[in-house]
Amino acid sequence: MIIDTDVGGDPDDTVALVVAARLVPELRLVVTSDEYGGERARFARYLLDLVGRTDVRVVAGSDLGNSRMWVIDGLCPADVPRQGTDVVGAVAEVCAAADGRVRWVGMGPLSNLAMLQTEQPELVSQLVVTQMGGAINYRDPSRAEHNFRVDPEAAIRMVPSLEPWLPTFVVSDVTFNPAIELTKDSPLYQRWAQPDARPFERVLREHCDRWMAKYPGTMQHDALTLAAAMLWPGVRFVRERVALDEIARMSRSDDGAEIVMSVSADYGAFMSWLAQALG
Repeated sequence: MIIDTDVGGDPDDTVALVVAARLVPELRLVVTSDEYGGERARFARYLLDLVGRTDVRVVAGSDLGNSRMWVIDGLCPADVPRQGTDVVGAVAEVCAAADGRVRWVGMGPLSNLAMLQTEQPELVSQLVVTQMGGAINYRDPSRAEHNFRVDPEAAIRMVPSLEPWLPTFVVSDVTFNPAIELTKDSPLYQRWAQPDARPFERVLREHCDRWMAKYPGTMQHDALTLAAAMLWPGVRFVRERVALDEIARMSRSDDGAEIVMSVSADYGAFMSWLAQALG
């Protein structure tokens, strides 16, 4: 498994990365997207080390020049080194060592996939892509879902480019639901705030505190996407044809690219799964 994440903004990425580190022994590589001067990669390295996954490589990926979705200045110790930047080389190494195809779990914009498609497209053909992003009925009809909106050109390019390998999209219509929102009243958060909290739990709590100073909670978009990539059975999918407009808004279209798209989830069962995964 390779995870592509814009960790360091909404804490759902951090939660998902901890779950993957704990439950997915075949996790080999974490690539960061929407980078923030290499800081997302440093934080991913720190988090993986706290969970005991020093074996997982981290590479800093596409930097789009954004800073709005960054809330954890100073949370990563200064002595955590900067990570490498050779995304193509790192992905090629994982693919070469794999017996079969490699799961790619996208938790940020599709920028790194687009770079792979440009520089070494044969690698993309080896990936089984599960991507958080897109929406048929986005809550703000004037714009695209966040992961598509951050790099619309990459989304517009990659949705049809991935069609031959039937990518899976866990769309915001399913992930944006208060039933999977963590707040300061949530049992998970309260566990992380206990005096005997483990080091990674203290990081999760601090990250949530930073985020919740601006927002009421964190919906677990990316952890649900990870669960789907792990073949957890509580997300229901259909095959659908979709098209993206010039700003990457998604709609159903008979002439569009065929994808596997989420349509519902068992939210209660997912939250139980998440609590167990982090237990």
